[in-house]
Amino acid sequence: MKIQKETQDMIQDLQISEQTLQNILLQKQAFQMELNETSAALDELQKTNEEVYKIAGQLMLKSNKDDMKKEMDDKKKIIDLRLKSIEKQEVLMKEKTDSIRQKIESALKSSN
Repeated sequence: MKIQKETQDMIQDLQISEQTLQNILLQKQAFQMELNETSAALDELQKTNEEVYKIAGQLMLKSNKDDMKKEMDDKKKIIDLRLKSIEKQEVLMKEKTDSIRQKIESALKSSN
């Protein structure tokens, strides 16, 4: 079966879109893991009444609990924003991928 150039181009676009979607999903997973780690750290920070430390490079430094909580809260907010942005990109890329897939299926059916 001979596929038209236009259909071949759409198939190539579909492959690129699927690869982009896969990259978005990997980024989303990384942000979700970071968010979980940050949330767990915040929970532990709330539970403790002892001294707190943070890691900076290869050093562990004593830190103020309130400052550390503010820093972790800010980090969590930033991760939440990034995650929401990634999720929007994911929805748009899924829609684009589905649209291209439908066009390809249509083109293949009409060429038969």
